[in-house]
Amino acid sequence: MADGKRFFFPATRLILAALVAGVLAGAVAVYVSESGSGNNAPEKAVAVAGKDDAACAAKADRAKQVAAKAVGQIAALQPADPPQSLKSLAFNGPDGKPMTIADHAGKTVLLNLWATWCAPCRAEMPALDALQKEKGSKEFEVIAVNVDTGDDAKPKKFLKEIGVETLGFYRDPTIALFNEAKTRGLALGLPVTMLIDADGCLIAHMNGPAEWSSPDAKRLVEGALEP
Repeated sequence: MADGKRFFFPATRLILAALVAGVLAGAVAVYVSESGSGNNAPEKAVAVAGKDDAACAAKADRAKQVAAKAVGQIAALQPADPPQSLKSLAFNGPDGKPMTIADHAGKTVLLNLWATWCAPCRAEMPALDALQKEKGSKEFEVIAVNVDTGDDAKPKKFLKEIGVETLGFYRDPTIALFNEAKTRGLALGLPVTMLIDADGCLIAHMNGPAEWSSPDAKRLVEGALEP
């Protein structure tokens, strides 16, 4: 009996310690991504994150309404179930500085993850470029994030070769963005595309390429911008 107790209680303490460590790690992660500074308490940041997710989850009907407009060339787009906050998704902007989806507040975003080694991406990128050229505005932007490791030379050369001129040059050489999308169940491979509303909420998503310069895609964008 004594031996059993010696085995049980240390094991219990280890499990509890691991759970506490996990909770603390999660709190710190949300704190860093949401607050952007060390001036606020982690507890407050966690509350904000929860509020954002709750607000997004309440948009389930809106997600279905918008995704219902995804037909024809973009029929693979699925409504978020449930919608979730993507404000913390991080990558580098065209100026090379770190940013997040939260920095695009007030703007509907079509977020696309791509790589130079992704054959379907080569065919899809010109279509995304055309969509940005026609529909890009202060209310909408195609944000195509390259996830190649290494420096910027290869992806920039790739874009030049395929004639992409309008898209901003967004990057994440750490692949952390793709891994987070994968963890959230949004990415199976590349390319992956997410439609995010002006509040940073995921409305719809799809894996695989699509003809984003098609009339179907343009109607989707118009529908996503409707009140």
